[in-house]
Amino acid sequence: MPSIISIRELRKTYATGFEALKEINLEIDRGEIFALLGPNGAGKTTLINIICGIVNPSSGSVTVDGHDIVRNARAARSLIGLVPQELTTDAFESVWATTSFSRGLFGKPRNDAHIEKTLRALSLIDKKDDKMMTLSGGMKRRVMIAKALSHEPRVLFLDEPTAGVDVELRQDMWQLVRELRDSGVTIILTTHYIEEAEQMADRVGVVNKGELMLVEDKHHLMRKLGKKQMTLQLTEPVERLPSALSGYNLELAANGQEIVYTYDTHAERTGITSLLGELNKNGIAFNDLHTTQSSLEDIFVDLVKQRA
Repeated sequence: MPSIISIRELRKTYATGFEALKEINLEIDRGEIFALLGPNGAGKTTLINIICGIVNPSSGSVTVDGHDIVRNARAARSLIGLVPQELTTDAFESVWATTSFSRGLFGKPRNDAHIEKTLRALSLIDKKDDKMMTLSGGMKRRVMIAKALSHEPRVLFLDEPTAGVDVELRQDMWQLVRELRDSGVTIILTTHYIEEAEQMADRVGVVNKGELMLVEDKHHLMRKLGKKQMTLQLTEPVERLPSALSGYNLELAANGQEIVYTYDTHAERTGITSLLGELNKNGIAFNDLHTTQSSLEDIFVDLVKQRA
């Protein structure tokens, strides 16, 4: 199945000479949830704005379901819904009017049933007659999503969708995004909440300093780059580790009460058995141990550090 978004050799350089994007190549699959991770200023929002026709590229090409975003701008844009970071709505309009008007901007005929369905899905139907200025920040964020879905797009961009949103509302939004994906909508999101990408995304792209550092299936990325740590709680604290243990990736922690062993879960041997044997030989006893797996946040931080 062909990709719904195809990005080839995309660059963006501003008049100041600042290079916001450096030859981005990316294929986004139809019906997936794709998460773009990266620090502030990495180029995530610039990339989204180019695909959505808000910012002009310096070079390269982008197609949305086969429509070039420059040559066939109207057709490409009609397939896209965008929820920007900023909450920009008409304060004096009602929720219903705001959502309906957004549908009309795309030349779509009136469809009250679709607007009602969208508002219900976002738990906004009870607020449909409320003026925008009376809503909380979280509710305004929901209205922004309703506006983006009003013209029935096939691709939905969520730029920091849960920024400033409470935990309960965030969980509701995650559920809505999954339901949209299940209905065939392709979701591209940027987020500072690593757990958002870890819980929702099918694939993850890491952007830093205008470069797309990697694109991986989320689970494959965690298997490939993730490490495990085994923490041994010692029966008696030690001041230093014996030289016989220097070949292992060990560190003392908790004032000598713990030894932390970092190892690659996909190496031919983890080295755990031999480590435990060496500890026994050197008279170091422990009364408990536990292991932890690297999170997506750990992996992301490590990647950015490597490229800094």
